Amino acid sequence: MTDGIREIEVKYRVDEPAALVRALHARGVALSEPLRQDDQAYAALGWTYGQSKVGAAFARLRTENGRHVFCVKKPLDNELACQEHETEVLGRDEMHGAILAMGFYPTVRIAKTRRTARLDRMLLCLDEVDGLGAFFEIELMVSGDRPAEQVQQELDRFAQSLGVELERSTETYDSLIRSALAVGV
Repeated sequence: MTDGIREIEVKYRVDEPAALVRALHARGVALSEPLRQDDQAYAALGWTYGQSKVGAAFARLRTENGRHVFCVKKPLDNELACQEHETEVLGRDEMHGAILAMGFYPTVRIAKTRRTARLDRMLLCLDEVDGLGAFFEIELMVSGDRPAEQVQQELDRFAQSLGVELERSTETYDSLIRSALAVGV
């Protein structure tokens, strides 16, 4: 059982973003103008890639249009089902120092261009991630103890109903970027 609200999502690699935009438009969904996001990901000291993320706390410091947002996520059922706490902060450099002082270390930088839309309770995100390509995320905020896998199956059914070729990923952007960097070495 979990307390509070959880963010549950599914993620897909998209080979033809224009086809996805057309499929969403056919459903009456118009994506926002693109926004640039610059994220620094952090992990708690003692955690390393290759270990399970479930139960561990991770931080993120995001800058978007001059606004800085600090977020802590704790995966509960899997990497894409997290308890999340987020707040705006005034200074990126000062918050970076505070995050280090709290026992986190920087892992990877994630730069992307994001377009979003809402459909019912879902947040739809089309991301162009530097070094990785295009991805489609569907996020849903869920309360109670409904199993994350059940929610993710429902979100996946919606994604598949769009009729666009999508390759599902169960990893977060930081893990995907780290893998891509390791392959490039």
